[in-house]
Amino acid sequence: MDSATIRIMGISHYIKDIGRGKDGARALNRAQATDLMGQILDQQVSDLELGAFCIAMRIKGETPEEMAGFLDATHARLNKVTIGQTPTVVLPSYNGARKLPVLTPLLALLLAREGVAVVVHGAATEDKRVSSQAVFAHLGVNAAAPVRPAAAGQVQCIPTGDLHPGLERLLAVRRVVGLRNPGHSLVKLMNPCNGPALVVSSYTHPEYLLSMSATFALTGQHALLLRGTEGESVADARRTPAMDVFKDGQTRRVQEQKEGSLLQMPELPTTDAAATALYTEQVLQGSLPVPVAIAMQVEHILREVIR
Repeated sequence: MDSATIRIMGISHYIKDIGRGKDGARALNRAQATDLMGQILDQQVSDLELGAFCIAMRIKGETPEEMAGFLDATHARLNKVTIGQTPTVVLPSYNGARKLPVLTPLLALLLAREGVAVVVHGAATEDKRVSSQAVFAHLGVNAAAPVRPAAAGQVQCIPTGDLHPGLERLLAVRRVVGLRNPGHSLVKLMNPCNGPALVVSSYTHPEYLLSMSATFALTGQHALLLRGTEGESVADARRTPAMDVFKDGQTRRVQEQKEGSLLQMPELPTTDAAATALYTEQVLQGSLPVPVAIAMQVEHILREVIR
């Protein structure tokens, strides 16, 4: 069956395969997953179909091959950032702060200070969390349209809807049903640039470490993966997590996990956006130290993008 025939059929036959429950569901191959996500991103499916897809995948779980197909469809449709020869780091930021301050803006600005281009993309998916975008606004780094070429030493913040409106629609399902869907993994895996860039990604639970690692290896992307802070792609300032680098299908452990908390805990701000922005400025100015775990993360990232 060719792709044109599949597209005419819509996604109902995919929902029948993936929606048979945890034990009865059948996984899609990469081509099928590409077609399915392509129709979702092109907004060719109804709200009912989209909700059925999200719930079915939530119950079944995504395979690495399915995620690779979802990425294929996404990368073919994104409004991409032009990077040329500029060393570029991508920081997805979708979880925000719940109990700990969101320090993704600090990581982004520390990297930009070293001369790399930093692309931060994200959207607030939960109203009760403080987003990176709110902290960036206090720092004077605001999202700007249209998407601009990456620039050395600068941070560009891009709302997900500017990269692709269909992807924003997929993420918005969470506000209705209250559950994550494949879109929330997808945005942490994708490269929104038109050339090689290091994607710094994070996981929240051990099962996502396995699935995300397998997807990065399968797709051959250049990425750094760690257990971040409440789902953000920045190292937890209170401890040193393991960090793995993926490139061309190969995996390297660049940082071993250090058990337990640090002997000397850093003074961290509250989760309030203004307080986090002030703390970020103080660290950048040198009046407060860079948290050890974040400093180590910066070093590993710079080794990957500046050789």
